[in-house]
This record gives sequence, C-alpha cells and structure tokens, in this order.
Amino acid sequence: MSLPGQLSDPRVLTLFGLLAVSTVIWLTLGLRARRRDRAATPLERVWHPQESVALTPAEEHAFGQVVSRLSPGSPGRLR
Repeated sequence: MSLPGQLSDPRVLTLFGLLAVSTVIWLTLGLRARRRDRAATPLERVWHPQESVALTPAEEHAFGQVVSRLSPGSPGRLR
C-alpha cells in the first residue's frame, strides 16, 4: 500500500524520517544530560529548626524582643 499524493514522494519520506530520527536523538541526549547533572550536583543543605545557631548578643536581644511580642500576655491575646 503506497501513501497518497505528495506523501509518496521520496523526498518527503526522507524529510519525515530525518525529523523523527533527530527528535529521538535530541530527546535521548537531553534526558541523559539531565540525569547526569542531577547525579553530579550535591544536594543542597536544608536547615532544620532544631539546629543550634550561634547568635551575636545583638541578635539575641532582637530575637528576645520578637518573642516577647508574640508571647501571649493575658490569656488568648498577643502583646
């Protein structure tokens, strides 16, 4: 069974074939590069709230002020 009209032209078949092959190669190389990049880069360090962080005295004072404002003064109310 042959293709109808202009699609049976060998140049059109060659063009579609080259397009299909180049698309497959492009996708394969892109996925391989993405997989390689993902494996080569180390994971970012995620800070956990339970880690201890050394604060300067000024930072401790500022943190204390923020905490005191957010602490409930009378039951159920923020200061």
